[in-house]
Formats: sequence, C-alpha cells, structure tokens
Amino acid sequence: MRILVVGAGAVGGYFGGRMALAGQDVTFLVREARAQQLKQTGLVIKSPKGDATLNDVRTVLTSQIEAPYDLVLLSCKAYDLDDAIASFAPAVGPNTAILPMLNGMRHLDVLAQRFGHDRVLGGVCLIAATLDETRAIVHLNDLHAIVFGELDGALSARVGAIAEALRTGGFDVDANDAIVQQMWEKWVFLATLAGSTCLLRASVGHILAAPGGQAAMQALFDECSGIAAANGHAMREPFAARSRAMLFATRSPMTASMLRDIENGLRTEGDHVLGDLLARRPASMTQAAAPSVLSLAYTHVKAYEARHAR
Repeated sequence: MRILVVGAGAVGGYFGGRMALAGQDVTFLVREARAQQLKQTGLVIKSPKGDATLNDVRTVLTSQIEAPYDLVLLSCKAYDLDDAIASFAPAVGPNTAILPMLNGMRHLDVLAQRFGHDRVLGGVCLIAATLDETRAIVHLNDLHAIVFGELDGALSARVGAIAEALRTGGFDVDANDAIVQQMWEKWVFLATLAGSTCLLRASVGHILAAPGGQAAMQALFDECSGIAAANGHAMREPFAARSRAMLFATRSPMTASMLRDIENGLRTEGDHVLGDLLARRPASMTQAAAPSVLSLAYTHVKAYEARHAR
C-alpha cells in the first residue's frame, strides 16, 4: 500500500514515521525546506514508547507527484485544510482513500465536496505531540492511537487493508463501525476543554477550584452534549463518563492546545472547534436573555484573533 502523509509535523510525522520504520511504503508530502531538513537530520521521534530516527526519509513536493496513492493521511490544522487539499490533490485517484484526523466535523463536508464522498473516511487520533526547537517529534504521553472507519459504518475491505497497514506502526488502531459517533464525542470533549480553558485562561484544576468554576464547566459540557444530541449523536454513557472524569478532576493540570496557541500568540482552531459547533446548535437551545458559555468562549477566541491580526 502506497501511503502519502501530508506534512511531517508532530502528528503526521509520528504515525507516518512509525509505519515507515516498520517497512511500510510511506512518503511525506512536504515543502522544500522541510525536505532538506529531513534529509540532513532524519525524522526524529522522542517518545515514552521508544525513541527512533528514520533515516533516508522519502519525501515529495506537490510538483513531483506523478501517480495516485492508495491512502492519504491528513493531520493538518483545520485552518490549513484548503492549502492542504491543493497540495495533495494530484495524489488522489479513483481508488484513493483519504483519512483525515482533524478536529470537528466540517472538514468531512469540504473533502467530500472536493473529492467525492466515497473517497473520504472518518478518523480520530489520540496523541499529544509537538515539535521541539530542532523539529524533532516529541510524544508527550502514553496515548498513540488512530480510530477510523467508513462514514456509513461499513467494515469494508479497504478499511481492513488500511488497518493492517497502520497496525504495523506499533500504535493502537481501531477500525470502527461508528466513527462519526466517535468524532462527535471527541468534539464534545474537546470543545468543552478548549472553551473552558481558553475563556478562563486556566487549567481544569484551577477552573474547578475557582468560585463558580464547576458550574461553568458543567454548563459548557451540557451545552456541547446537547448540541451533539440534537444532531443525532447523543454521547454514549461510557464516553460521557470518561469525559466527565477528565473535565472534573479537581487537581488536573490539563489545558487545551488552543489555550497554548493563544499563550504563544498563534492562530487557533476556534472557528472549527467552537464556532462550527455553535452553528449546529438548534434554535430551541438559543437563550434570548444571555449568551451561552459556548457563545462567550467563541467570542473570546475571536476577539483574541482580531487583536492578534492587528
């Protein structure tokens, strides 16, 4: 199976690098500067699961793509989706499967409109990783998993083949027959975490210790869960219980990556994680008297972005 990983950042580089080290046919679609850097240093992974260096990294530029790939693994930031699509479009043929691992849901519609519904899979990745100052990939926790599947829930032959290829990388793989539900559940958790920690500029533990903090967290979690339910994807209790355990852990230092983006003066995925969820809120949930916690969190992030743009 010929696999094209779009970019060689923290997420794509980790999963693609692990598969390449296992002997899979993996190529990284990168820009010229990253290609040169990988040629000099290799792709370096620092991880609790084992450090590794992939030498002789196979890279390609958009202008060099000559034939379709079997699988395109996409893990860009949601606001970079349009540029990413333009870069990997020459790699998509009649039998190419596109596996995006982005936050939210809007990207599924964008990809399906551009390439056709049948080429797009649903996917969720569970990992905390970043690039250090040398652009080595630093894996920050013990989670390294990909959950994916057909949007219609079918356990197709291509899902089986892709799962087999992914599993060679040594990370956890779940070929799931309810991937859209899984994506909504992750979205509810992430929107609650990002909305609360960005709005209040604090970790989960500090929020819960503040007057009114637990009520604010509960209100946001209930609102996000309610939007999911109104869209036909009510959270299943096992996932809801795990989410509550993390969101209401009184000493938790956890924050969202969106807050770290704000603290570092970077662009955020506010439109995709918070704004798009808010746009899917039914009219019956709209409060006329006062804005909801989700609305306030989204306004807060957009105000930051407006100031940052100036």
